[in-house]
Amino acid sequence: MESHGTGISRILLLVFCIAGIWSAYITQGVVQETISTKRFGPEGKRFEHLSFLNLAQNVVCLIWSFMMLKIWSRSSSGGAPWWSYWSAGITNTIGPAMGIEALKYISYPAQVLAKSSKMIPVMLMGTLVYGIKYTLPEYMCTFLVAGGVSVFALAKTSSKTISKLAHPNAPLGYGLCFLNLAFDGFTNATQDSISARYPKTSAWDIMLGMNLWGTIYNMVYMFSSPTGSGFEAVQFCREHPEAAWDIFLFCLCGAVGQNFIFLTISRFGSLANTTITTTRKFVSIVVSSLLSGNPLSTKQWSSVIMVFSGLSYQIYLKWRKLQKKRKST
Repeated sequence: MESHGTGISRILLLVFCIAGIWSAYITQGVVQETISTKRFGPEGKRFEHLSFLNLAQNVVCLIWSFMMLKIWSRSSSGGAPWWSYWSAGITNTIGPAMGIEALKYISYPAQVLAKSSKMIPVMLMGTLVYGIKYTLPEYMCTFLVAGGVSVFALAKTSSKTISKLAHPNAPLGYGLCFLNLAFDGFTNATQDSISARYPKTSAWDIMLGMNLWGTIYNMVYMFSSPTGSGFEAVQFCREHPEAAWDIFLFCLCGAVGQNFIFLTISRFGSLANTTITTTRKFVSIVVSSLLSGNPLSTKQWSSVIMVFSGLSYQIYLKWRKLQKKRKST
């Protein structure tokens, strides 16, 4: 990890990054949950086209990354060409759409918990496809996370939480979340491949390329037919401006959050970023339970602690591995 500044200035920058990531994504989570559960207008209509949120965020992040490249980028040569992101753009469009659609069927805390178990499909694919052997502590982490998610899914959900869902269906909701993780795995692998082939590619280049293709794919999917869901979503926002403002805030939080993530990775490394985002997810569940009226049972809180204990242990193992690597060099 490269040193950028020393002493109090570095500590203040880290605190700034933590505050930025937490505030952006916790606010985005509250807004996302509001949009998926709220009834708009006197007729009490739900906003059913949750995939439209991904299109809106693609557009906002595309504009944002273009502006940042123009303002901060010193050179545009040597980066990955825009067309190289087309395949990752497909999975990055389908995966998040499944994740956000899951909110119709399961609560926001359940979705956050399910999406926190990213290590499960990664280790499963590594073992079955690539023959990777993991250590006993790594398997313990996976067991804690998988067990915690399973206990949470099987625990009885309060009737108040269920009544807020558009179409309660836990198996379908969790299934969509795990498909989201599978597609995310391919997206991350493709991004790593692009970065390896084009070392001068910046985070802004990746953000621009991914959101460009996400915008294209989502536009085709939602507006290629006169009866497409995109037209219905736009009409809903016209009739309920409050929903449009919620969507805009959701997108703005996503763009700001990505900025802080890129800043954290560039200054403190991916391990620090993983630690910050993992703790943020736990706080998001607590905030959702307190502010949005999603009461969790004792068994569900136990499963939440179980999952984040596994994730925390995984972060510790990565830190220890990094320390050993530093000593050997």
